[in-house]
Amino acid sequence: MSTDEEAETFLERDLSDLDVSQFKPLTWESAPKSARINMRLPEALMKALKTRAAQQGIPYQRLIREVLEREVKG
Repeated sequence: MSTDEEAETFLERDLSDLDVSQFKPLTWESAPKSARINMRLPEALMKALKTRAAQQGIPYQRLIREVLEREVKG
């Protein structure tokens, strides 16, 4: 879902038979974000990150956090 309207439509239906096994817990998005990093990236990598994030409908910084978390959890 990428809009509030899509979320509202989804929640208006009967969810009693929803298969929740497809969902995974989020730890990074609900955790407070107090640490900061500053890094330089090649322009091509930054463009690719922004493109991929746009395809997924999320901000590029969230995509970077997801990738970092996935790699750390390995």
